[in-house]
Amino acid sequence: MNTFHFKVGLFTLATFLLGTAFLAYLLYARGYFENTYRLQLAAATADGVVPGVPLVFSGIEIGQVTSLGLNENGGIVIQVELPERHAKWLKQDSIYTLDKPLIGSVKISVDSGDLVGAALPENSTMLLLTPDINKEIPVLIAQVKAILANVEHLTRKESDVNATLANLKTVTGRMTGEYGMLEGVLGSPQNARAVTESLDKTRALMTKLDSLTAKTDQWLFARDGVADSTRESLAQVRLMLDDAQSSLKKADALMTNAVAISADVKAGTQDIAALRAEIDDAVRKANALVNEINKLWPFARDPEVKLP
Repeated sequence: MNTFHFKVGLFTLATFLLGTAFLAYLLYARGYFENTYRLQLAAATADGVVPGVPLVFSGIEIGQVTSLGLNENGGIVIQVELPERHAKWLKQDSIYTLDKPLIGSVKISVDSGDLVGAALPENSTMLLLTPDINKEIPVLIAQVKAILANVEHLTRKESDVNATLANLKTVTGRMTGEYGMLEGVLGSPQNARAVTESLDKTRALMTKLDSLTAKTDQWLFARDGVADSTRESLAQVRLMLDDAQSSLKKADALMTNAVAISADVKAGTQDIAALRAEIDDAVRKANALVNEINKLWPFARDPEVKLP
C-alpha cells in the first residue's frame, strides 16, 4: 500500500514539475522575464488609440501601448512598452507617426533614418505625429472621381473598348462559318474559299511533281535507261576516236616519207600510191566516226571530210 502511494505521489510531483516548466517556458517565450523598456509619446489627439495598439518598426511589431493619460497641462500622454532588446531601433531623431488607415487597424509607426545615431534614453517623451484624415478625404474623393470618369469613358457607347469588343464579336461570328478561323481572319467566305482552292491546287501540283520526278528518275537512272545508254555510247565514241587517232598518226608518218622522197619522183611513185591509200583509209574512218556521232546525237549536222 505504501508503494502504491509512493508511485502516485511521484507521478503527481512529476506532473506538477512538467506543468511548471511548461508555464515557465510560455512566460519566457512571451518575454515575461525580459526587461521592459518604457517610452512616452505626446500627441495632440488620441483618437483611435487604445491599449494594445502596436508599435511597429519596418512592418514588425516591437512593442504596444499600455495606457493613455493626461499630463499637468492637459496634454495627451501615451505610455508604450517594448522588450529591451528592441530598444536599439529607437533613436533620438526617430519619427513616430499615428497611422490610421481607412481600412485596417490603427498602429504607431517608427521611422529611424540613422540606425547608428544616438540611442533614445528610457522614459523619454517623444512627439507623436497625427496626420489629419480630413485633409486626405478631399484628395481621396478626387482620385475616386478620376477613376469613375475613366470607367465612364471606357464604357460609353463610342469608346475604344466597345469598338474593340464589336470587332471581336464580328471576327468570332465569322469563325462560326464554314471555313472557321480562316474565314474570320480573311473577312469573308469568298476569300477563305479562294485560299482553300489555291491550297488544293498547290497540293495537286505537288503530287504531279512528285510523280514526274519519280518517272524522270526511272527514265534517267533505271537499268537500260538514258544514263546507261549514254555511258555505252561514250565508250564506243572513245574507241572510234582512238582508231581515228591511230590512222592519222600513220598518215602523218607517210607524209613525212613523201617529203623525204619528193626529190626522186620516179623512185617514190610506189610510196605515194601507198600514201594515198593510207589517207583514203583515214578519211573513211573519219567519215564513219562522224556518221556514228550523228546517229548518237540526231540534232547534229552532216559534216563530211573531203580530200584536199
